[in-house]
Amino acid sequence: MEIVAKQVFYIIIFMEHTLGVEFSSKIVQVNQKKIKMQLWDTAGQERYRALTKGYYRGALGALIVFDITNSASFEALQEWIKYARDYSKPSIQIIIIGNKADLDKERTISQQAAKQFCQENEVQYIETSATTGYQVNEAFIQIASRILDLLQQGSIDANLIKPKFLTSIKSNEQQNAQCNC
Repeated sequence: MEIVAKQVFYIIIFMEHTLGVEFSSKIVQVNQKKIKMQLWDTAGQERYRALTKGYYRGALGALIVFDITNSASFEALQEWIKYARDYSKPSIQIIIIGNKADLDKERTISQQAAKQFCQENEVQYIETSATTGYQVNEAFIQIASRILDLLQQGSIDANLIKPKFLTSIKSNEQQNAQCNC
């Protein structure tokens, strides 16, 4: 399925400390395929919720980040999951990220409680540390892998994805064969 290898996944990320919206992209390799993800990092604070609703449309995945040392950020997860499901594609893949894994001694949310919450809400869970980089790339690979699997199974119709989210990603051989003069 050629379209899969050229797919740009639109992922929305909710983080407590972002102000407004930040855009970026990331390329990960999943099953010998390079996947380019468009990342829309949106603010997690209540005052930005009205702004972020529009960013859900077209999203195939959501990485919802909470701070394992802050129980209020954990308590807000249910609402963020609801927003993601209400305002995006029905097949949106959601991964909850417990950030600040490097601060385990300051943890207020146990790994067991977070995993149980995620199981009850039928979402995946991973812990990361933005400070040390622990499992950050793995979170992106996991969401890309889940979306790729659904595309290959036909659970997500690649034709329904907005054309602006499709791109050509050349293989390393093609890139190396071109002159960059």
